[in-house]
Order: sequence, then C-alpha cells, then structure tokens
Amino acid sequence: MKKNIVGLIYTGEGVSELKELTRYRSTAAMPMLGRYRLIDFILSGMIHSGMKNIGIIMQKNYHSLMDHLGSGREWNLHGKRSGLTILPPYMNGDRVGVYEGLLDALHSNLNFLRRSRERFIAVSDSNVLYQVDFNDILSQHLDRQHDITLLYSKNSGLRRNGSGRYVEVGPGGAVTKIEFDPTIPHFENTYIGAFLIRRELLIDLLDRSVAAGQHHFSRGMLAQMIAEKTHRVGGFECPGNIWAIDSVPAYFKANMDFLNDAVRAQIFRDEQPIWTKLRDEMPARYLGEAEVKNALIADGCIIEGQVENSILFRGVRIQPGASVKNSIIMQDAVISRGVSLENCILDKQTTIREGVRLIAPRAYPIVVAKNLTI
Repeated sequence: MKKNIVGLIYTGEGVSELKELTRYRSTAAMPMLGRYRLIDFILSGMIHSGMKNIGIIMQKNYHSLMDHLGSGREWNLHGKRSGLTILPPYMNGDRVGVYEGLLDALHSNLNFLRRSRERFIAVSDSNVLYQVDFNDILSQHLDRQHDITLLYSKNSGLRRNGSGRYVEVGPGGAVTKIEFDPTIPHFENTYIGAFLIRRELLIDLLDRSVAAGQHHFSRGMLAQMIAEKTHRVGGFECPGNIWAIDSVPAYFKANMDFLNDAVRAQIFRDEQPIWTKLRDEMPARYLGEAEVKNALIADGCIIEGQVENSILFRGVRIQPGASVKNSIIMQDAVISRGVSLENCILDKQTTIREGVRLIAPRAYPIVVAKNLTI
C-alpha cells in the first residue's frame, strides 16, 4: 500500500496578511525555525508516508521556492523511479500563472495527474504545518468506503472569526456540512486544506466541475458533493499540534511555540527527520559577553550580545551590548552595538544600526522587510 499514493502540494494560496514577508516569496517558502522552509514539513511528511512521486504546483513569487527545492536531491526525490515534479505556473495571454483557485490549478495540471500511476492522490495546501501519516488516512478511507477523505482538526488555535472552512463530522466519520468564512464558526472541526481521493475519480470530478464553470475546489465542487450527497465525503482527524501560517502573528506564534521542548519533540523525530536544503556553514560562535537563553541558533551565527527566547537563522551577527528578546532574525542580519529588539521579525540581510530600539507588543510584532537598514 505504501507506494500507492502520489503527493501534490499546492503553493498557490496568497496570504495578504503576511505583508512584507511574502512580497518576494510564496507562503510555502517562508523561513521557519532557523533553517527550514514551511514546505519542508509537509514534503518530509509525504516522503515518510512512502510517497516517491510528488508534484508541486507553483504560482506567483515562486523563484525562491524553486531555488530551495532544486532537483529534489535533499529529499531523495531525484532517482530514476522517484521524482519531484515542479509544475510551474502556466502562461496565457494577459494572465501569468494566476490560478483562480485550487480547482483551476488542479485542472491546469491534469497531465501530471494522468501521467501518475498511483491509485490514490493526497493533495495539500502548503500554508499549514502539521504531521500525519497518509497511510493512516488511506486505511480509514478504504475501511469506510469514502470517495474523498478530508483532513480536519479540533485545534481551537486554527479557528478564525470571518475566515476558514469548517465541517460537521457525523457518525462513522462522514462529513455532513461545510461552511466558509463564517462570522463565528458553527462547527468545531477546521478543514486544514488536505484531502485524499482516488486519482481517476479526481480527474473525472475536475473535468465535470470545470465544464460546469466552477473555479473553486472547496466552495464549488466539495460544497456541492456534500450538499447534494452525490459522493461519500469522509473526515480524518489530524493528530497533534497544527499551525496555520496565515498572518504575521500566526507566523510569529508558530515559530515561538517551537522554543518549547515538547512541541519540538512532536514534529522532530529521530526516525522521521525533517529534510531541508543544506548550506555548509561554520558552527555558531559565542564570543566575549555572549549570553543566550532558550533560543534556536543556526550555523554560522556570531553572538557577542544577549539573546533570549529567540530564533536566529544562519549567519546572523549579534554585536556586543545588543539585546534580542522574543524575536525571529532571518539569514545574514546584522544587529549592531547597543541595539534593543523585542517581539520583532527581521527578514533576510537586514541591518539594525547602533543604538536603535524596536519594541512591540507580542500580539503585533514589528516586521522589518528584506535588505532594509534601520
């Protein structure tokens, strides 16, 4: 059963609430936890579920993601019988690779679906960090004879007033109702944008839906399947913690949660590593008056100041007398002497000049855009 699922990751969901952080990159390419990208977690999860054939649907701002994924070597997806397939955005007339939604994106990549040989397909959005064994979903899917199985969570941290997709799950795991962007969600189950379905059935459904003028997978096709009971829609409860990276505070909180040992132990398991693109660096160096408490520090950092409850990416320089608290500092940033940072997110290659103080409330961290000097 293990090699009977093809994986497909949709990186097209633009999230305007991430502001400067996604101006030049897709949400899937968001840097996480000092050395990873958001896509690494779902990609590693699919590989640990035995998938050898994985497609990645690109949309806008996909260059940094392409650079990160490369040939798929770091994920062992570059062999003759296994593969990572990059599905770049299509070009047509005045629209350059902007899909109307997931259904549009899937239909535009029907060739990948038809070319694949696996019986089932697992499709996932890329702006959610979670861990699941897709074989468990497949077992339940087959046992209960569902046509499509949706992944959902009861995690209250995923609920958003005015946005999101929520499902009612009845006895036997059947999804009986779905609602979109309710002012206040009526159902406790949040659909997290991942599902499993027989590949041939998905191709058939896509053709019918597009012929009927639909563009949206969940609002159009899925809602109709549930309302009209044309297909058996099931739900699988995703275990453990789940993070939806859909705003600056959500991104900040997700990273900060991983400063907790128990949270790290849930996602980072020795027998199932999270793979990422490697960059050879010297180990981090702590010099002079360096003081570090409860922090994730990547290779290549040089620390001469104070760091507390923070995440430092590769090559960050903290000069003497600088204090960094509750902050995320991305690659190659320079924090000069006497600087004080608290509840900040600094994008790559930023420089904070001597004596600057940037202090924000935890619920609304300050974001400093890429390549800026302050």
